Amino acid sequence: MKVYTGTGDRGTTSLFSGERLDKGDDRVAAYGHVDELNAVVGSVAAALPRHEGAGDVQLELTRVQSDLFQIGALLATTPDSPSAVHLKPLTTAHSQRLEKWIDAMDTRLDSLNAFILPGGHPSAAWSHVARTVCRRVERRVVKLFRSHKLIDNGAEEILVYLNRLSDYFFVLARYCNHLAGVEDELWRG
Repeated sequence: MKVYTGTGDRGTTSLFSGERLDKGDDRVAAYGHVDELNAVVGSVAAALPRHEGAGDVQLELTRVQSDLFQIGALLATTPDSPSAVHLKPLTTAHSQRLEKWIDAMDTRLDSLNAFILPGGHPSAAWSHVARTVCRRVERRVVKLFRSHKLIDNGAEEILVYLNRLSDYFFVLARYCNHLAGVEDELWRG
């Protein structure tokens, strides 16, 4: 099977549900940003320190990547189309899983009483990139849902998940520095 089809050469693309849209459409932009975030999550995973605690994080990141594929598929499918019945919506369990992971990492970290600068170990730096890309994804998805009045396909749970995911990446950045023995750099103003 060839990777290229030529069908997008004139600036359009197909949704999973079959409709063709302009590549500049808000929906295409939103799931494109989700795809970018997924690639950044892969960079975080590739940069993880060689430490026994990193194995759990690796599994968590693989799960996050699967969740992001699911979100991308939901965004790329018209809610009332026949294709939509084949997709599983996100549930509160997805966000609760992130909260559990955040809490588990947080118990191993010193309390934080100041802003920190993004950086440290490469895995921490990539986690900060993931956090900021995740915030952009969240803004794009909010814009899409509000401008298109999309409330199906679990829109509310997608927004909760993305909001929690950026929190996860913040704590993960600190945790990666912790695993690597690198101090967080405090903002001194």
